Amino acid sequence: MNAKLEMPDIAATARPITRETLDWVGMSQISLPLRVQQAPGQTQAVVAHLDIHVDVANPEVKGIHMSRLYLLLNRFAEEETLTGHSLNALLDAICASHEGISESAIVQLRFDYPLNRPALKSEFSGWKPYPTIIQASRLQQDKCLEISVTVPYSSTCPCSAALSRQLLQQAFRDDFASSDQISREQVEAWLRSERGSVATPHSQRSYARTWVKLDVQTSLLPIVGLIDAIEAALKTPVQTAVKREDEQEFARLNGENMMFCEDAARRLKSALNQDSTYQDFWVRVEHHESLHDHDAVAVVSKGIAGGYTPLLQR
Repeated sequence: MNAKLEMPDIAATARPITRETLDWVGMSQISLPLRVQQAPGQTQAVVAHLDIHVDVANPEVKGIHMSRLYLLLNRFAEEETLTGHSLNALLDAICASHEGISESAIVQLRFDYPLNRPALKSEFSGWKPYPTIIQASRLQQDKCLEISVTVPYSSTCPCSAALSRQLLQQAFRDDFASSDQISREQVEAWLRSERGSVATPHSQRSYARTWVKLDVQTSLLPIVGLIDAIEAALKTPVQTAVKREDEQEFARLNGENMMFCEDAARRLKSALNQDSTYQDFWVRVEHHESLHDHDAVAVVSKGIAGGYTPLLQR
């Protein structure tokens, strides 16, 4: 019986070309099924795409052990639910697996978080996916836990609404120019006719892309709470199941909450500032305009010392 040959480990035995440290080395786009803990006894299954990286703090080491990282992730997916505590433990396990090589680690998970949302008026509901990112990092002994969600909503332009009202006023004046007196019934009939919508304001699907920083001791990840806070502040989230009464209510909400991108950003800054759950935040709102072939964008951050910088992209 042939003895098993000892296979070479070049990463462990070969010397680096030059003695330099490396900020990050690892793997991206690893797909794994995970269970997100949202409440005691309640989990949400997702398919996540993971990036996992460590530094090379020892300049005498050629490379890292990628297979160790991959197997750690597989074990995590099989045995753990996704919480702040389990991510902290994963970071410690990653660094322990590279003792003598690495001092820092970072894991980023991207997935769509599905929520069943009720219709505005009718008894129906439907599923809506919210793009979500969880990032946990350990820089030597300092840890950081962050969540990002993207929430779609509708935005109606206040300027376009004012211009539309002016045209509506002019059409009303033209149609009743020969009438000295107008009855309520005539006005109501005119408003219900096509002339009553001689001009309409433009609105567009818009997106609030938000990052928040959490206490590293946080266990339950407040994904749903963050999504709810954003939708409550903006008041015009896009819908799933829609009957006519729901569409009418959506039109009413848009009329009551017309906003430029600056208005949306200020609403979100005010709402997030009132919640102590979020130690820091960064928000980018994008209005994908129907009038122009470009987007209107506003960015806000909490503005704390050493916190998120107001980058245009994150």
